[in-house]
Amino acid sequence: MRDPAVFGRVLLLLGGWSSERVISLKSGETVLGALQRAGIDVTAMDVRRDFLPELLAAHQAKPFDRAFIILHGRGGEDGQIQAVLELLGIPYTGTSMGGSAIGMDKLACKRIWRGEGLPTPPWAVVATEIEAHRALDSLGLPVMVKPVAEGSSVGVAKVDQPDQLAAAFREAARYGQVMMERYIRGGEYTVSLLGGRALPVIRLSTPHDFYDFDAKYLANDTEYTIPSGLSAEEESAMQAIALKAFEQIGGSGWGRVDFMRDEHGQNWLIEVNTVPGMTDHSLVPMAARAVGIEIEELCLGILAQTLPDESKSTEGSANGREHD
Repeated sequence: MRDPAVFGRVLLLLGGWSSERVISLKSGETVLGALQRAGIDVTAMDVRRDFLPELLAAHQAKPFDRAFIILHGRGGEDGQIQAVLELLGIPYTGTSMGGSAIGMDKLACKRIWRGEGLPTPPWAVVATEIEAHRALDSLGLPVMVKPVAEGSSVGVAKVDQPDQLAAAFREAARYGQVMMERYIRGGEYTVSLLGGRALPVIRLSTPHDFYDFDAKYLANDTEYTIPSGLSAEEESAMQAIALKAFEQIGGSGWGRVDFMRDEHGQNWLIEVNTVPGMTDHSLVPMAARAVGIEIEELCLGILAQTLPDESKSTEGSANGREHD
């Protein structure tokens, strides 16, 4: 394990103002405790809309050497906080500004994946309830209705009957642009990524219609299966798709890619997470633990990616990382 002194003064950014604020606070509590136990000089800062003066004052008084971002959703996972840190010259964990913006945008991800020949379910962007009903002609039922730029399944609904569509559209539209996606019948899987390595696949099972917000963070009846039940060859194939999908959207450092696997064994890319959760229900710590990486080592590994000798290729080096 590295000498904690090499990390210098670390800024932990948590909270935020997105719909995932509560989850970020829980994730931040986990990361803060892990870094403190590892002897890191870490300062936690709750990122609210008016936090910039506080950050500037703290950085000017005693500069931060690097930042650990554990903000989920808008304002923290979409490139905004990454842009601020780049302007201040503070290296940070995870994906760069541009990659973060793409990763937060489900539509942008799907367009890139389709262009690269990667499997993702057919979709339609809809601006009105009328357009949503028209989209059913090509997508069929069931269908998933989603906000384009939200995480943690916020605003997401599965529609089984046409009379459910209007309410689902209105709920998703509360969070901005709306997309509809063909529902894939089958198993739900996720692949966590750490430093260019794919961790063991996790299969998710829930009595809910899908792995929604409650199933992710609140329910006690969600089942997580590691090993996933896939053969070694099938698991390797899913991991390879996850790595390529993450790379193509500009992802780096750590993240998570979610899949549906249909009855024919076809893997379908659903979405990517560039700042995954780190709560007691979260999947990245679970996958890491399966290969002997406990939470302190995991957090230090993520933080170490901001060091020069842990640099990785990104679309730019303004965040303190160099190209390989």
